[in-house]
Amino acid sequence: MRLPQARLDQVLDRFHEVEARMGSATDGAEIVRLSKEHAELKPVVDAVQGLARARAEMADLEAMTADPEMAAMAEEELRALTDRLPDLEREVALLLAPRDADENASAVLEVRAGTGGDEAALFAGDLFRMYSRYAASRGWRIELDSATEGDAGGYKEIIATVTGEGVFGRLKFESGVHRVQRVPTTESQGRIHTSAATVAVLPEVEDVEIEIHDKDIRIDTFRASGSGGQHVNTTDSAVRITHLPTGIMVTSSEKSQHVNRDKAMKNLRVRLYDMQRQAKDLARSDSRKSQVGSGDRSERIRTYNYPQGRVSDHRINLTLHSLPQIMEGDIDPLLNALIAEDQAARLADLEAEFG
Repeated sequence: MRLPQARLDQVLDRFHEVEARMGSATDGAEIVRLSKEHAELKPVVDAVQGLARARAEMADLEAMTADPEMAAMAEEELRALTDRLPDLEREVALLLAPRDADENASAVLEVRAGTGGDEAALFAGDLFRMYSRYAASRGWRIELDSATEGDAGGYKEIIATVTGEGVFGRLKFESGVHRVQRVPTTESQGRIHTSAATVAVLPEVEDVEIEIHDKDIRIDTFRASGSGGQHVNTTDSAVRITHLPTGIMVTSSEKSQHVNRDKAMKNLRVRLYDMQRQAKDLARSDSRKSQVGSGDRSERIRTYNYPQGRVSDHRINLTLHSLPQIMEGDIDPLLNALIAEDQAARLADLEAEFG
């Protein structure tokens, strides 16, 4: 892709403008905003400047090929640079392509049992364990927000906050229906059952203003359930907040009612922000149909087939015969393929923009 010089100059001009304003700004909020934009622009500018140097070097090498004494060396270096240039241009193009504003955000991860009764709850537990192990491998922190255990183990519902750099960008394509095909431990005849769990990954964005009016929410307290004995909560400390205009309901069931109220309000803001995101995604999908970016959480996105040891992602027709490793948290092969597909779609958007 031959990137227009005017677009590259536009990025450089904006970067220099931000740097100049940072030097003179006195308002704290403006300094924070400019610093954030500077940090976002810096890798783009570095890549643009690297591409400019490569193009200038190519012009110099082409001129040197006219010198008999330098021609052989210049031609060799020119071939190497010609091979490298498309990668440099693709790197810049990806940085310029429209990208998710919440790419680097932490996220709220929700896993819920779907069809399949006890087996679905067990599968939901397996999925949460898979994501937990993946998070640990990347140095992310997981904080449990709420959980309802299944009667035979696993979870009917589990919600956690995953904190770290780029969490949402890595996990956002996990939202959807995950299906499992396996023989349940309670199945005496060895028959394969199909169960499902739904996953939702929501960006946790701290600096987004979501206005919530007191008249629009109802706050209830109740006694949190426990596992028995000393763990039973004997006070009404659990909090449920219902957002009346949308019907969104959030709960938190730690020991402190104050902590629960703060957590529930945070989760409510996350869900209201996610509703706004989904509305924007729906509007964008009218102009571009992305295989991996639809955000439709009712869509069946993946099947985990235990008898055959395979995992299939239906959005990109990818099948991997490494189910044990994937369930242990090695999900990068899946995520990398999904991200590559999304990058290809974004590059196509950019190419269409340039004509």
